[in-house]
Amino acid sequence: MHLRISLLSLIYLTVSGTAHAVSVTNRDDKDHKLTIVEGDTKQEKVLKPAEAIADICPKGCVIRLGDSENDEYELEGTEVVSIEDGYLYYDGSDVGSETAPGSSTQPPPSSKPTPAPPSK
Repeated sequence: MHLRISLLSLIYLTVSGTAHAVSVTNRDDKDHKLTIVEGDTKQEKVLKPAEAIADICPKGCVIRLGDSENDEYELEGTEVVSIEDGYLYYDGSDVGSETAPGSSTQPPPSSKPTPAPPSK
């Protein structure tokens, strides 16, 4: 009986789980061109000031700022990031959005976000 309940719980969690994806917000006062590379697929998007895009590259991707391949960032698919002063900063992960009310899996916000490391 215990095995049956555990199996049903596992099936429920598998079916009810939501997909996570990258979210990017432009916190600068100018437009930023993003090139989003997912496997063999490449798309370009211009983010206006205060504009955000969500639910992109759920399996991970490389995001380039501007046209430079030197300003690219490898993301795993669960990150929440923002563009500030022309750099991509890690804000957190959307995995924590499924936590119970009153609990938190993210550290308290710091005075300045940590820049995301460029991929090599």
